[in-house]
Amino acid sequence: MKKTIVKIIIGLTKFFLPFIICILGMLSLYLIVDEESVGKLFFLMFAYFLPPLGKESIIPIGVAGGEMTIPFINRLIDVPPINPLIMALTIAFVDIVVALFLLWNYDLAKKIPLIGNFMIKVEKIGRNSSDKYAWVKPLRFVGIILFVMVPFQGSGGLVGSILGRLIGMKPLNTFFAISIGAIIGTLLIAYFADAILSVLVKNLLIGLLILIIILVIGIMIYIYKKNNNFLKN
Repeated sequence: MKKTIVKIIIGLTKFFLPFIICILGMLSLYLIVDEESVGKLFFLMFAYFLPPLGKESIIPIGVAGGEMTIPFINRLIDVPPINPLIMALTIAFVDIVVALFLLWNYDLAKKIPLIGNFMIKVEKIGRNSSDKYAWVKPLRFVGIILFVMVPFQGSGGLVGSILGRLIGMKPLNTFFAISIGAIIGTLLIAYFADAILSVLVKNLLIGLLILIIILVIGIMIYIYKKNNNFLKN
């Protein structure tokens, strides 16, 4: 009887603790960030969950400020410039809390509508040794760090948790790898975006040149991946 009660308490703790941490984190943001920015920061946290947005787009928008439309709810918000450190750690916090929830509630999460279907889809890709994720397996801990750190669509805490499970990593190791990757990756994106913004302010021509180079590289990577997938099919 005692063992059953303890098991129930542990199960409830594992389920509710990530939500409690999330609420405490948002409360901390409310106390730290100015009143004008905090509401917009919460919208950016929400938008991070919605495709096609990812940290590679959400963080620069938060750092630079400006208008953006939140997918699904179609709400236009005017985002004031947010401190790069706060913006980076906020998005990293989202990935870390998601990873913690999945660490303790993986099987339960698979039963959640939309999220569960997405998790099953990623599992199928991973089990088929797709080139999309195959490179992570031999690197294990470092591979999960790099996967979460690199700003590609779907490279956050959710997919990182699934991949860690598929390659046989211990849940705690997966959680630490995701946490490290999330913090490093978001900081790099935030301060890179801030640096580009500073260059644009000081020298518009150089700033535009850098943006064009980044855009061309992005297009080349997209075309390469598209052609590669076409040849495989």
